[in-house]
Amino acid sequence: MRKLFTSESVSEGHPDKVCDQISDAVLDAHLALDPYAHVACETLVTTNFCLLAGEVKAQGTVDYEELARNTIRDIGYTLPEIGFHFDSNEYQIRLHAQSSDIDSGVISNEGAGDQGMMFGYACNETRALMPYPVHLSHRLLERLSQARKNGEINWARPDAKSQVTVEYAKGEPVAISEILMSVHHAKDAGNDEMRLEILEKVINPVLETFVPYLEWSGHFLYNPSGRFVIGGPDGDTGLTGRKIIVDTYGGMGRHGGGAFSGKDSTKVDRSAAYMARYIAKNIVASGAADKCEIQLAYAIGRAEPVSVRVDTFGTARVGNVAEIENAVKDIFPLKPYEIITALGLRKPIFKRTASFGHFGRIPGEDGSFSWEKTDKAEELASRLLK
Repeated sequence: MRKLFTSESVSEGHPDKVCDQISDAVLDAHLALDPYAHVACETLVTTNFCLLAGEVKAQGTVDYEELARNTIRDIGYTLPEIGFHFDSNEYQIRLHAQSSDIDSGVISNEGAGDQGMMFGYACNETRALMPYPVHLSHRLLERLSQARKNGEINWARPDAKSQVTVEYAKGEPVAISEILMSVHHAKDAGNDEMRLEILEKVINPVLETFVPYLEWSGHFLYNPSGRFVIGGPDGDTGLTGRKIIVDTYGGMGRHGGGAFSGKDSTKVDRSAAYMARYIAKNIVASGAADKCEIQLAYAIGRAEPVSVRVDTFGTARVGNVAEIENAVKDIFPLKPYEIITALGLRKPIFKRTASFGHFGRIPGEDGSFSWEKTDKAEELASRLLK
């Protein structure tokens, strides 16, 4: 029996992603001055307006308004007529000191900055060990961003969305059923011409290089509402942390509910989710399973995880999944400060995570992150695949 699965992505100019990038730019700016900075920054954007709020404990001074302006400009909001402009927006800053209660628990016990459960996922559907639908959705918007910024597509504006539906048989992807793209555009651009240009300059180049390539039905929906002239923060208010499924696995696999952007890595919402991805990816890369989901759970102020869970969805090549769980506990650091050290999470690397997914970068090809490495796969294989 064949089934369909759909995932989406949004561009760096989507209102929520604008907020994610500003929040992570604030985090990076503080980490560049103070690697031990504690930051929890939220951003809101709407028509000609940007608000930053949250908590910070850090050495050094950051010009938040200038940081937000530069981020918005770099995304591409440089045309005043589209209702959101880096230089003419109103900016308000509401950042204050972090709670001393949270801070003392994190520092004295080297514990988690919050409670909660985090999930990581990997599968062998793509070279990046990501689910096919969300991975292809990201790559389409990356290509669109390149074409917009280098002038290949001069009518495109920063806001855009993609959606990919994949047909599965016996749990494996077998065909691309449909591709949908909605692109914020100049008011004088025609739908037929835009559709053709997206096909020629975005979809076809991505499909030609995407591995593994699946047969595509040719079904393509472009701007199905007809027009997308009013877009970006002028068309829809944005907030940090509202694209948690886009940020992770496109709905394939579970999600603990915590957002990433604007949070330093003492917040396990972020650091433990990165570690869970790292673990799951190494398990799949080792050959111990075709699919793997890791759950980690923490209590605020405590260092040891409350629980560690492995699910391979019946694809494991070991006698008992408990063997994988034991290997995970022995091989991978799971205390928050161990995770931060192992993955190098005190560096100002986070703004780049805030668009086109936090997961799925291929090492050596697209500036991958530490949690995307598969350097533990050989050790796992030698232990589990005897």
